[in-house]
Amino acid sequence: MSGFIQTLLFSILLLININVSAALPTAIDGNNLPSLAPLIKKVSPAVVDITVSGGNKTSPQDSKDLLDFFRPNASAQSKPRPQPFSGLGSGVIINAQKGFIITNYHVIEHADKIIITLISGRQHEATVVGQDPQSDVALLQIKSKTPLVAITFADSDKLQVGDFTIAIGNPFGLGQTVTSGIVSALGRSGLNLQNLENYIQTDAAINSGNSGGALLNLKGELIGINTAILGPNGGNIGIAFAIPANMVKNLAQQLSEFGEIRRGILGIKGGEVTPELAKSFELDINHGAFIYQVTPNSAADKAGLKAGDVITSVNGTNIRSFAALRAKIGTLSAGKKVILNVMQDDQEKTITVILGGKGSTSLTTTTKSPTIIFEGAILKDAEKGQLIPGINVAQVERNSDADRLGIVKGDVIIAVNRTKVTNQQQLIAELKKAKNMRALNIMRNNRPIYIILD
Repeated sequence: MSGFIQTLLFSILLLININVSAALPTAIDGNNLPSLAPLIKKVSPAVVDITVSGGNKTSPQDSKDLLDFFRPNASAQSKPRPQPFSGLGSGVIINAQKGFIITNYHVIEHADKIIITLISGRQHEATVVGQDPQSDVALLQIKSKTPLVAITFADSDKLQVGDFTIAIGNPFGLGQTVTSGIVSALGRSGLNLQNLENYIQTDAAINSGNSGGALLNLKGELIGINTAILGPNGGNIGIAFAIPANMVKNLAQQLSEFGEIRRGILGIKGGEVTPELAKSFELDINHGAFIYQVTPNSAADKAGLKAGDVITSVNGTNIRSFAALRAKIGTLSAGKKVILNVMQDDQEKTITVILGGKGSTSLTTTTKSPTIIFEGAILKDAEKGQLIPGINVAQVERNSDADRLGIVKGDVIIAVNRTKVTNQQQLIAELKKAKNMRALNIMRNNRPIYIILD
């Protein structure tokens, strides 16, 4: 039956005063129809509305002021001045005794005043316990004379695509609203929203104002904090993203204990395991985080990780990309023990790492480099009896292509992909032969690194 005919019949029934709702069954074979109402009644007191206000010190009054500010003779009067603003968002109570509420950093950014409205209508002014722009998470606290209700965390690492989801938040300031959907995808990154990205994607209807609200499973447990949507003007098109609950839990613990994130440091540079890279390096896997370089004396170095390794899981959870690895490690605290599954020298290994702390070199994503590698570099073939057989980089001209690639004087090029080279003729031949991708394996200060050319 077409939608038009259904609508027409429904209208006719209304016109002749037939009680349509009475005609609909409330049970089948004596069993009540399934409903989310009991679950929502239980968990909705743990989801709050957030109203913020303040003066954004970086916002110009209007476009004319902005133009004046960049003129050579700009006066103090033409510079951007504090501009009052207000905003709406959502939050989730995660500790009833302490009054802790988790939300997005971008919800409370620049706010001078934060008002929490409970489902009962009671309002409380919140203070900021800690915040982390990199993960877009903030921890707030309220003091309530009446008991609060806190949410229970799920293990978000156990989520599967197709699992049902329930979103609760405050879209467009309408007040608490419930929508439902499924997990559309896991481990989403590359959205250029924040520095640490490992999002749950859902098709539950999420709109502007839902930020910081709860994404739940059918047990009423928190599986994520709704953070972003893809859609024009803040409207829903069925693609929304949430920070996984395990990441939120780790960050909230640090914010409550220290008031800041004391981020664990692994100490590697790397990139994605693309099909081209997997084929060039003869890898039997097509996902994970490929290590280009290990920082000397870092946590990774001390644990035995090497350039060319592929990290495939963290603490038993599969890693699909380098971005996912970065997000996982970036939400763990310094000193934390991490168990990594690694492909090393064509063997699967389990490596335990104790994450470093502040002052260590963090995980860095290495971007692809230009294909021209020799301009500005003087290369010399391996000498007889050379300790590390390979092509020696005798000189690198400053600001040349070789310099921009990261090649430095003293490097020894020992292989292209996995094929060893000892002279320039072999080097050029292997570079021409490599059809999928080209990576230089270089020994620098007796340590291997990779430089990806294309």
